Amino acid sequence: MKSAILLIPSFLLLTAVTAKPPLSSATSAVPVTDVDGAPLLSGLNYFILPSVSGNGGGVTLAQTNTKEHCPLSVVQDRHELSKGLPAVFLPVNTKLGYAVQTATDLNIEFTAETACDEAAVWKLEDYDDDVDKWFVGTGGIEGKPGLRTVGNWFKIAKFGGSYKIVYCPSVCKSCRVTCKDVGVFEDEDGKKRLALSDDAMIVKFVKAS
Repeated sequence: MKSAILLIPSFLLLTAVTAKPPLSSATSAVPVTDVDGAPLLSGLNYFILPSVSGNGGGVTLAQTNTKEHCPLSVVQDRHELSKGLPAVFLPVNTKLGYAVQTATDLNIEFTAETACDEAAVWKLEDYDDDVDKWFVGTGGIEGKPGLRTVGNWFKIAKFGGSYKIVYCPSVCKSCRVTCKDVGVFEDEDGKKRLALSDDAMIVKFVKAS
């Protein structure tokens, strides 16, 4: 177990020594826009795609644990033309249809049906000692901000003319969490898994028809 981070397996809680947050996550909140310049609206479906072509497709789900089929992990599709799976963004303390803001805690949830019973809400998986990574998986809880759900909250941050997703939740005032960008890690099976990283995946949002 990594000494700087304590994980409680029964609740999958992330608690850590406070780290310096990504620079753009500390800026004032502004509306997030899709590739057409329209506001990103909570509860509507969007594809999460790399902002620069030539580096794989959209964000989707895959089985990465050979011991169990579920829950599925969040990955980037290796196929350039794939848009991945549609997802909704559900900010804390806002209603459906409201504009999503940067620097705001939110749940991210895939809306397509999967073979797993668990909700497709993003959450941090257990710390992987073998590769020194916190991977992003599913099976999180929608809403209910607090200590027991601190691993389920992410934020969107500006990165030049594009965006990145960061893990730096502020929904639990009593929690101390490490702040990291969400990047891509290619595992030994060739799957491009989303994980906390110093090298962010730069993304754009395309409204699903």
